[in-house]
Amino acid sequence: MYNRHLLRKEKLMRALLKALVLLIFVSCSAKNKKTMEKETNNTKALEPKVTGIGGIFFFSDNPDETKSWYAKNLGLETNDWGSSFEFRNAHKPEEINYLQWSPFKTGSDYFLPSKKEFMINYRVQNIEGLVKKLKANGVTMLDSIETYDYGKFVHIMDNEGNKIELWEPVDSTFSNMGGKTTK
Repeated sequence: MYNRHLLRKEKLMRALLKALVLLIFVSCSAKNKKTMEKETNNTKALEPKVTGIGGIFFFSDNPDETKSWYAKNLGLETNDWGSSFEFRNAHKPEEINYLQWSPFKTGSDYFLPSKKEFMINYRVQNIEGLVKKLKANGVTMLDSIETYDYGKFVHIMDNEGNKIELWEPVDSTFSNMGGKTTK
């Protein structure tokens, strides 16, 4: 009798354990499905717009001297391209974002067809949707979207004849590269 009672109890415990494992599996699967659906919907729902400044580019008669002057006098950490400013994403504080400051040799054709001595790079979200919106609004598109490890780019002209660079960044690429940044 004792063995039968023990055997029933053991079978009951196994059945309860199986039920518990199944319940946990179903619960986790449902949560993962909801999380994935939410992330997919958030990605699709991103409004195509500018989210901040991604870079400031300007002409300089001597870019190397300009970088040295800013490093010596204003404390910028400079590199071959200028200085990368590091900051935190306001909506995701754990995420590091970057802004590029770069002097270009006076007369560089990188700013063409603009006749201005500067160009601003804007950080954007949903660059494909933004390009579609800009085309619908009759904005002059200078090229098509180009994709690199560190983000997607496209160039436009504003109503004043300024060339604008739009950038949907992949900031983690810069974080993984390391190197000194201006903070």
